[in-house]
Amino acid sequence: MNSRIERLVLAIAALVGLAGPAHAEWYEASSDHFVIYADDKEADIRRFSENLERYHSAMAFLTKRETDLPSPSNRVTIYIVGGKKEMRSLSGSKTIGGFYVPRAGGSRAFVQDIRNQRGYPDFSTVILLHEYAHHFLMSSSPLALPRWLNEGAAEFFAAASFNDDGSLLIGRPAQHRAGDIAFADPVHVRELIDPALYEQKKVKGYDTFYAKSWLLYHYLTFNEARQGQLRDYQIALFEGLGQKEAGEKTFGDLDKLERELKGYLRERMFSFSLSPDKLRTGTITLRPLSAGEAAVMPLQIRSQRGVGKEEAAAIVAEARAVAARFPGDAGVLTALAEAEYDAGNDDAAIAAADGALARDPARTNAYIQKGYALFRQAAAADNKAAAYGTAVKPFVALNRLENDHPLPLIYFYRAQVERGIKPNENARAALKRAATLAPFDQGLQINAGMMLIQEGSHSIARAFLAPVAANPHGGPAAAAARQLVGLIEGVADGTDVDMRKLREAGKEREPEAAAAAP
Repeated sequence: MNSRIERLVLAIAALVGLAGPAHAEWYEASSDHFVIYADDKEADIRRFSENLERYHSAMAFLTKRETDLPSPSNRVTIYIVGGKKEMRSLSGSKTIGGFYVPRAGGSRAFVQDIRNQRGYPDFSTVILLHEYAHHFLMSSSPLALPRWLNEGAAEFFAAASFNDDGSLLIGRPAQHRAGDIAFADPVHVRELIDPALYEQKKVKGYDTFYAKSWLLYHYLTFNEARQGQLRDYQIALFEGLGQKEAGEKTFGDLDKLERELKGYLRERMFSFSLSPDKLRTGTITLRPLSAGEAAVMPLQIRSQRGVGKEEAAAIVAEARAVAARFPGDAGVLTALAEAEYDAGNDDAAIAAADGALARDPARTNAYIQKGYALFRQAAAADNKAAAYGTAVKPFVALNRLENDHPLPLIYFYRAQVERGIKPNENARAALKRAATLAPFDQGLQINAGMMLIQEGSHSIARAFLAPVAANPHGGPAAAAARQLVGLIEGVADGTDVDMRKLREAGKEREPEAAAAAP
């Protein structure tokens, strides 16, 4: 292209840019429980962050469960990915409006554009609120919840409205389930409390399980005549009654309860109205991303979602191109390290991570990606003691930076296991501590449960495994947890179990992303 034509193209591009819509700037919003990345207006991002903190505060207030502040890297990171088209591209589905991936030190939520309208939230936000309710309930209590109670509570809290004065309505009628109640196949309350009956009668199409679970939870929360039954039901479960038996004991005539629920739909429903003085937002810090970080963010989002071999190869090529434009940007180098690791390029991942840390020693993901690459190399090393001694060093450095980050604790344990030596007491305590810090990571709970079973600490193992076994989105991990719980059912502490069955039940499985349809 000659210089005259090049100048003309650049001039046209500039004019098009001026004529087009103004683009917002990429920001990172950091608060006590969330990190948000969004290409949006600063005021909208701040308000969204404040609303999420109010939501957390409301759940803590209503449940009377207050959790310790999470380690910075154990907060939920939320990526605002764009509209339906972008969400479909990221999720690979035409029906998913948003999704959540729970991982120790890396829980991620992916939602559509921020919509801060008054009143009932956009459905993509409802999905986020629903999944965070699961995250909060699992993080704040070790008790396993039946599926209907787990989903009913999440639907109850997700039906919220954020008001301009900082107040919050929570437990509103679940407008997003109105269509289910009207048109989906009905589910009797008896089927909610009896999982075997539900599975027997479950239809192939869409039913009202979620909607009916919300309705029952809402009714038991606000109906005066049944005050305390929700608590009594959970106590009965805790004391060892099965779900069906606990429901029949607590709720009485289930046909009568079913009739009450049908009538309740026609009544004016209550909700909790929480004034601003009952809610906390903490400190919200907004940081505009650098030009390099903004350029690499679409690739970072895809990497954080999880990639296969072909996509990893495409992403790393694009990430290298961005890094060539911004060679001194620590954020870009950190994203490049992850892309190189995903593509199987361990030496390149280590080099990119080192470059990021030389410029910004606080880049936690750079330590992680370097550690991942070194661990993968150590698995094939001749001198495993030396290789794993080197591999664990990035995690040791990360632990100094962030003492309660779960990944250094996990990899301290793994460094001994993968060397083929019996984990010492400190390593076992580290894995147990990591599982306590990240109860939402199903694979971690299973690994901790297996370790405790091997030690003969079966009662403690049950406490880690039972919530995973009951997880409504658990998939294969829940099946493995149920197998492990069954393996130690009735087995006294200190008693050995069949290790072959233990290994079969505990095969590593990637937890499924929790998702909902638009």
